[in-house]
Amino acid sequence: MTKTPTFEELFGSSQRSAVHLEMRDGYMRSDPAFIDWAAGKLFDPAERWRDWLDTVKEATGRGVSVRRARIVSEPVSDYIRFEHSVTDGLNIGAGEQVGWLPRRRATSLALPGNDYWVFDDKVALINHFDGEGESLEHEYTEDPHLVSFLSTAFETVWEAIVPHTQYRLV
Repeated sequence: MTKTPTFEELFGSSQRSAVHLEMRDGYMRSDPAFIDWAAGKLFDPAERWRDWLDTVKEATGRGVSVRRARIVSEPVSDYIRFEHSVTDGLNIGAGEQVGWLPRRRATSLALPGNDYWVFDDKVALINHFDGEGESLEHEYTEDPHLVSFLSTAFETVWEAIVPHTQYRLV
């Protein structure tokens, strides 16, 4: 049986692209960073998530395009406010492109039921969460039909996003 590659291995072996679609209004509220932010404690996202920054910087340094699209309800949740507040220092600082799509503008889009990553339009890592946004598991697939659907869904969302620098929280 073939070993499923880790997230880090997928990122490290990507050659052209890594895209991520997020569709929840809250994730892992047990995250100490979210708890600190909610309590008003200031921190440097680049220091708190150094491993992530290094992973993305290494990939973008090799010419990999890393894009993240977030579909959000408006008015936004506290968790989305948190994500927005760390995006410059974390995601943009690492070399990601980030866009936001208000959920009301996503009604006509054919979307999968889960968040996911697609690497080089060849493999996907599907994220499964519980009702509170805690991570349950990741599902790896090379199924060409599913990967094509996920890639197409991401590109459709990407065409409609508001770039992070222009998105204003509602």
